[in-house]
Amino acid sequence: MDRIEQFAIPAGAAGTMTDVGTVIERMRAFRSGWPPGDGVAVFNQVYLTVTETLGRHIADGSFTDRDAVSALDVRFAERYLTAVDTAVSGGSPPACWRPLFQYRRHPGVRPLQFALAGINAHIGHDLALAVVDTCRTLGCAPADLEEEFDRVGDLLVLLEEQIREDLMPGPDLLEVADPLTHLAGAWSLERAREGAWSAAKVLWRLRAFPLLAEEFRQRTDGAVGLVGRCLLTPCA
Repeated sequence: MDRIEQFAIPAGAAGTMTDVGTVIERMRAFRSGWPPGDGVAVFNQVYLTVTETLGRHIADGSFTDRDAVSALDVRFAERYLTAVDTAVSGGSPPACWRPLFQYRRHPGVRPLQFALAGINAHIGHDLALAVVDTCRTLGCAPADLEEEFDRVGDLLVLLEEQIREDLMPGPDLLEVADPLTHLAGAWSLERAREGAWSAAKVLWRLRAFPLLAEEFRQRTDGAVGLVGRCLLTPCA
């Protein structure tokens, strides 16, 4: 990887964790403290499953650059963990996460909606920032991470399919006219992942202009939050 000098884009929680195992421990601790029906707990379980799977792939050598994948995974997870810590302490998490925390106990929102809203927030807003954070950590450019980004993304798409299968009610319970059918079909992880990569490249080009970078982040944050609110429209 070509080394480059550091730049001034806000890094959030970057640098507070060092390995995937620590991330998994934090998520398991959250799981033990939240009731199963809690909307954030639903997403946390999904994310824990993804992270455990990714950790196994890192350990068995599935990735060419294990250090880069591990760094990206940790920087990525820190964004979610920081949002949880902020909400728990009474603060205001990024706009993309607020709908999930606000509706986490709504009886009319179904588990699949909670999972998709969390994935939407994390991919739509956090992933681009995690790429930038990782570049700062490793001293590289986004282009150096593209192969690892794509391979992690391919794994996420496969896991999303499993998530939909596990959390979507069976065909005998879900009618074509059920609003959940349309909500679940209106959001695409693949499109969100593509948008995150484009956003990361934009943030990278704006690294010398921190005010513009932050404005871009805020607008992305707000737009992703709006999508999240729509995904959490009560269906029951």
